[in-house]
Amino acid sequence: MKVHEYQAKQLFARYGIPIPQGEVARSPEEAKAIAQRLGKPVAVKAQVLVGGRGKAGGIKVAQTPEDAKQAAAQILGMSIKGLRVEKVLVEEALNIACEYYLGIIVDRSRKRPVMMVSAMGGVDIEEVAEKHPDAIARCFIDPLLGLMDFQARQTAYAARLDSPVLRDFVAMARRLYRLFTECDATLAEINPLVVTADGKLIAADAKLLIDDNSLFRQTEIASWREETEEDPLEARARQLGLAYVRLQGEVGIIGNGAGLTMTTLDVVQRAGAAPANFLDIGGGARAEIVRNGLQLILSDPQVKGVLINIFGGITRCDEVAKGILQALEGMEVRVPIVVRLTGTREEEGRALLEGTPLIPAATMQEAAEKIVALIRQGA
Repeated sequence: MKVHEYQAKQLFARYGIPIPQGEVARSPEEAKAIAQRLGKPVAVKAQVLVGGRGKAGGIKVAQTPEDAKQAAAQILGMSIKGLRVEKVLVEEALNIACEYYLGIIVDRSRKRPVMMVSAMGGVDIEEVAEKHPDAIARCFIDPLLGLMDFQARQTAYAARLDSPVLRDFVAMARRLYRLFTECDATLAEINPLVVTADGKLIAADAKLLIDDNSLFRQTEIASWREETEEDPLEARARQLGLAYVRLQGEVGIIGNGAGLTMTTLDVVQRAGAAPANFLDIGGGARAEIVRNGLQLILSDPQVKGVLINIFGGITRCDEVAKGILQALEGMEVRVPIVVRLTGTREEEGRALLEGTPLIPAATMQEAAEKIVALIRQGA
């Protein structure tokens, strides 16, 4: 689950991480009133759950309250990557001396959190990693011991941060790690972490991703979820209880089991196309789950073909076949669908699909090659 910048900063403040003074406005008049209360130049920042706000014109600096009103009028209602801006954060503009990067994520290969620090803040960390990989210092954190002071200092030295801010940086890194663990985050990021002209460290921006599986105990954060800010297909999938992630490709994918589904994505990629989604119907999926999943994928306008890859263990292939047929009832399907069924009751499943427009495949590789070829023919 993503949270807005202003919500992340509320949590930062609770953990003692310095943030700029500011408030949220939902109208130009509110933005002007906030700027008047702050009594200094402000930054007016669009609050949407996507990156690239600055490049899209969603962040403006205002010198006066009237300027803040005009900036908010320009930003409110604009669309950034398909999301409408409904509110802005109006906060004091900082006198910036330099910008750093500080972030913590989960490294699944190491099975522990990793803290990343760079003196090249204000730039997407992916861009820094690609163009200047040596500019990022990493610290792998033992989840039992937590982040130690000496580790934070060593990482700051490795990132070539200025010595005068090291003490404050260590304290901030420890607080960010505490927030990361206690809020069940999968990402906690400050970019930029600003050093002001008077030598103070302030989190000028804040990004938090919370593990969806923890929301039953993160009740306050869960209450912040805004479905209007989510991808509509992902929101619909969550309502249906489906493990679905929308991607940017053209091949709709249905698999059972995360490993098999991820492998299917890779095989489609190797066959020359890009997956449009990740959809794991899980073990023991009933016909209703399959039907809901297929209907969801077919509602995606970017999908030009569907690959259903089922290995029947707990999942019965005949139940999957029933779900496919139920999903297609009354629907005008204009894209090819390739189905690979193997395992428990595969013969019964294949028999149910005989005489339909569905294209069978014996192996995963064959299924991927078939769906890619069919999409290319229809292009």
